[in-house]
Amino acid sequence: MTKKNATARLIHFLVGLFIACLALALILALAVPIGFYGMAMYLSPTLPSIQEIKTANLEMPLQIYSSDDKLIGQYGNRLSLPVTFEEIPKGLTQAFLAAEDASFFQHSGISIKGLGRAVTEVVTDDESQTGGSTITMQVAKNYFLSSERTLNRKLTELFLARKIEDELSKNDILNLYVNKIYLGEGAYGIRAAAKKYYSKSLENLTVAEMAMLAGLPKAPSKYNPVANPSRALTRRNWIIGRMHELGYINKAQHDEAINAPIGINLYQEKLDVNMPYLAEMTRSALVNRYGEQVMHGGWRVRLTVDSEAQKAAESAVLTGLVAYEHRHGWRGAEANGEPLEKFRRYSNMSPAKVTKVNARSFEAIMPSGENVTVNWSGMSWARKYISADRIGYFPSNASQIVSKNDIVRLIPTTNGNWQLGQIPEVQGSLVSLNPETGAVRALVGGFDFNHSKFNRALQGWRQPGSTIKPLVYTTALEKGYRPDSIVSDRPIQVGDWKPKNSDQRFLGDITLRRGLYLSRNLVSIRLLQAIGISDARNLLDEFGLDKEKLPTTLSLALGAGQATPLQMATAYATFANGGHRIQPYFIEQIYNYDNKLLFQANPQQACALCFNEQLDAVNKKLIKDYEAKIEAENKAAAAKDESISAKDKATDKKDAELKAENNDKITKDDKALDLDIYDASPYSDRLKAPVVQYVRAEQAPRILKPRVAFEMADILRDVVQRGTAVKARALGRDDIGGKTGTTNEAKDAWFAGFHPTNATVVWMGFDQPSTLGRREYGGVAALPVWMDFMKAQLKDTPHQWVSINNRAKSKKQKQSIIEMMDEGAAELEDDTTDEGKSAKPVKTTTQQRKPPAPEPVEEQIQNRPAPEKPKPSRTDDNNPQNKPLSATPVERMPPMPE
Repeated sequence: MTKKNATARLIHFLVGLFIACLALALILALAVPIGFYGMAMYLSPTLPSIQEIKTANLEMPLQIYSSDDKLIGQYGNRLSLPVTFEEIPKGLTQAFLAAEDASFFQHSGISIKGLGRAVTEVVTDDESQTGGSTITMQVAKNYFLSSERTLNRKLTELFLARKIEDELSKNDILNLYVNKIYLGEGAYGIRAAAKKYYSKSLENLTVAEMAMLAGLPKAPSKYNPVANPSRALTRRNWIIGRMHELGYINKAQHDEAINAPIGINLYQEKLDVNMPYLAEMTRSALVNRYGEQVMHGGWRVRLTVDSEAQKAAESAVLTGLVAYEHRHGWRGAEANGEPLEKFRRYSNMSPAKVTKVNARSFEAIMPSGENVTVNWSGMSWARKYISADRIGYFPSNASQIVSKNDIVRLIPTTNGNWQLGQIPEVQGSLVSLNPETGAVRALVGGFDFNHSKFNRALQGWRQPGSTIKPLVYTTALEKGYRPDSIVSDRPIQVGDWKPKNSDQRFLGDITLRRGLYLSRNLVSIRLLQAIGISDARNLLDEFGLDKEKLPTTLSLALGAGQATPLQMATAYATFANGGHRIQPYFIEQIYNYDNKLLFQANPQQACALCFNEQLDAVNKKLIKDYEAKIEAENKAAAAKDESISAKDKATDKKDAELKAENNDKITKDDKALDLDIYDASPYSDRLKAPVVQYVRAEQAPRILKPRVAFEMADILRDVVQRGTAVKARALGRDDIGGKTGTTNEAKDAWFAGFHPTNATVVWMGFDQPSTLGRREYGGVAALPVWMDFMKAQLKDTPHQWVSINNRAKSKKQKQSIIEMMDEGAAELEDDTTDEGKSAKPVKTTTQQRKPPAPEPVEEQIQNRPAPEKPKPSRTDDNNPQNKPLSATPVERMPPMPE
């Protein structure tokens, strides 16, 4: 009986346990969907709209070109080139499915098998398989989520994947995936990766290359074929095996792909000419206006600067700095006993370590390992530096100059030898403008950008010294003085100040002309006293100088204020163009990645009438030249194709197979032959601008009477012919003018000069103002640099001079004084323009509004005339200059950076 009861109790227990388990299973079966539904309801309000991911943005580096289409700068390392689903090769789609999600077209966004594989991968430590996330889940993560490993993020990813599957087709999802996925080396998406790793378009990829790209999403750094080729090869071959297993490729394709080399042909752009000061000022101006995203927008920016003129400017400045260093002696080696690799090259000065010192020469090793010898002629200049005003005796042997293990600088000479050099402590800058338009012809910001990124041409506020005198004298001419007016050069005292001339002499009564070309300080002071400091400051402001940085005392006559080389070049351009105030600019055109014009500069011209009369002829010639260029390129391409075809016929099959085996790295000659295959190389991304067509120009405002501009230009020509810049006569031209400038204690040396086709200013000095030396006048330090540059610029330029006639038929702007009366507004006074009292020019402002996105837009040029009373506000939305700006093509260029 007892045994039967025990059996009954056991059966009862088992039945109860079964019922309990069944109930638990039922509860769980109901709880999971209810919980999933509840979680979905909880997360649903925070899920983003799927419509936000319908598009992917193009991203390519910002490229900067000279006016002659030389690539001089490139910024940005991100590549993203969206493709449509129809543009994706079938084989590439299959490679990604084999690598990431073979059941993509069967599941609904979440794959249980995939999650199981992820667990297996963790347990077995097998990293070659696909991960647990489906392609849809990766789309959700890449477009909306971060990569943080949290439960909330993973759940959100799952729900987003379901939402994406509900709202988008499988083709749309796959298209989004291949456009957004990061594949290493700055490449986002398959088209960018094909370009980056292979310099190919998608349709030219081989099966092996497709598999290599498909292996990157799992871990772009770990399976990067550049950084980890062996690991990348293992991953690639696994994917090729999966493609064969899934029936995507046959056995022959499998074997060929497995045996293929890695075959990387990295997309690496090289600059045609490295011009970092120009490139950086362009990047800075665009980023300030459009934001950091402009560096990834694929823009191609063409500047006004010709590469040959820029190289000439850089060479002239470097030559001038080296000449100054030679005049002031050898400061000694940079270091002794230090590793050579710690020192980098600056400009044309390579670091070298002295290995042997002979009596009249020394030997050194270069960073390349090359051994060189510096003969006596390359080091005999190196007298010991004592101070800016003193140097030691000439050395008699090499041991007085260098010692073994010294780190020195060597400069290559034109005859193939080497010269001892040293990194200059002095700095210099040069700005050259087209006086008719304000286009920057050349700009040098210092000795070497990598040594100092400070751009002294734009940012270097220095005392202009005597280069300001012509601007003061011009004010006198505007007020009725003439070049032959008599002014006293006798001693003068103003309070406790007793100014003197630089030669400590007094010439008595002399003409205004002579006072300027001899740069007499006392004549300048007396003129400023006579015309009034306030009027002089106002006109200097209109020349382009900053009124707030000009003193309100008589020291203004001697250049005691502050100005930049760019401002001084702008001022002297007014003398060269007959009295008009031009606005400097340096961006000529902006094109997008597809070579579509986004921006075309249309500067105000010193003679808009002259430009517009020739406009039709100029545009027709541009079209004709462009068509001739295209025809020549087509003929050259056809000739190359015929040559290649002939070579192919002459090459037997064995040679072709040998070439294919050795094609892992393509030589430059091979690249020329294989452009049809390597069709996404850096060459394919170069600017290929359509023909330029100009539009009618507007007239730049006149700030000087034609007669005054001519008279001042003529006096400045005398500065060269018989004044302080007489050295410039060595150029053999009588159609140039300018003015030397030297500040107190020779802390700044200037030369500002011009020809009717060119206004160029040179400055030299130390960044921390200190004396250059007693004899370092503007005519000694700066003028030779100007001459060196202008010699090349004026070559083959016909003789011409500033015209006294008003070519532009422009008038100085009028300014009316208005008095408010009970019966209305009455005009009390009109300032006359050409023959009467000078009108007070108006200071203009620069549009500062910044658009929200990098769309090329029209910018108000700084020099647009406007009534001074009331003065336009920079931020007043009622001001027409501040209205929303129009899109392409535009007529105003971005302003020079501050």
